[in-house]
Amino acid sequence: MKILTNRKIKRLFIRILLSLLLFILISAVCALLRPAHAALYAPLLFAGAGLSIFILLYLHFREQDRIMEDAVTQIQNYLSGDKSARIACDEEGTLYRLFHEVNSLVSILNAHAEHEAQTKSFLKNTISDISHQLKTPLAALNIYNGILQEETASTPEIREFTDLSEQELDRIGSLVQNLLKITRLDAGTVVFEKADENISDMMRRIEKHFAFRAGREGKTLSLSGDDTLTLFFDRTWLMEAVSNLVKNAFDHTRKGCTIRIEWRAFASIVQIVVRDDGGGIHPEDLPHIFKRFYRSRHPAGASAVSGSSAGTGADAPSLSQQSPGTEPIKNPVPDAQGIGLGLPLAKAVVEAHNGTIEADSEPGTGTVFTLNFLIPAKL
Repeated sequence: MKILTNRKIKRLFIRILLSLLLFILISAVCALLRPAHAALYAPLLFAGAGLSIFILLYLHFREQDRIMEDAVTQIQNYLSGDKSARIACDEEGTLYRLFHEVNSLVSILNAHAEHEAQTKSFLKNTISDISHQLKTPLAALNIYNGILQEETASTPEIREFTDLSEQELDRIGSLVQNLLKITRLDAGTVVFEKADENISDMMRRIEKHFAFRAGREGKTLSLSGDDTLTLFFDRTWLMEAVSNLVKNAFDHTRKGCTIRIEWRAFASIVQIVVRDDGGGIHPEDLPHIFKRFYRSRHPAGASAVSGSSAGTGADAPSLSQQSPGTEPIKNPVPDAQGIGLGLPLAKAVVEAHNGTIEADSEPGTGTVFTLNFLIPAKL
């Protein structure tokens, strides 16, 4: 029988058997020595045998309970982060076979986790190396392009192409920076320096950052919220996330449009909202806007969507693409110059702060991004 392969169970059965034999022997001796009192001895000896068996079973199951408690403790330690936690399984039997399989499962999980960590580290280091290698030629190209812009000031046709070249170089630079940031978040190597920060102060800095662009493009950036409201977050990273949403709004609104940033507190959450009155997001694109490098196939004039901080506008004609002699489009939605990483990066940062981000839009009405952050319970 497999149950008897366990040394402790085998010992329990032997002790119970010996106890029964002992009390049977005592009963027989008493019956021989004093047969007149045999009827009295029999119940007493039976009760004694039952009590001894009860004590043996109690001690055995108390030991089994201790073993199970130790196993539960080791499992809880593993779930709490102790990757070296293991259940002792140096005995024979079905229970210890179960413990051995649990330990094997833990070893497999650790191996998978280590492999995943190595993969993420390799990816991070590879992209980091590529990004750093790209910085030097990008800097040189920017210098060369600046020289060409100065030399072509009197030739508008060539100056147009140097301006377009500058835009593309800026896009590559943004791509390099965003790739570096998002891979750091993926690899879990970002150390967030969280503190109780004033949300209004952060929004004022964002407003200053976009003030020049708002004036140049004839758009309005307005703020609305409680000046005393605070939240526990990393100012640099959360400002990056909100700035990406604001940039997305600027990329996909026309002259005269308004971008609004609002923040407020509810019973258990702090909410930050970025809304615009631009062209909106096409319903087909809405489920995909947080995917990396996603670009809408719908023209920017039809819906100002960009899958990720960017991307709609792929079919919209730029200045250089318009046919000669045609009248320029009046007040068009600008051709989106994004790279498809702004919104995924914003989402990653928000989720790293235990928050959520949602998008709501209707073509022709505008787009609303809502960020929700739980207020830590004060115990």
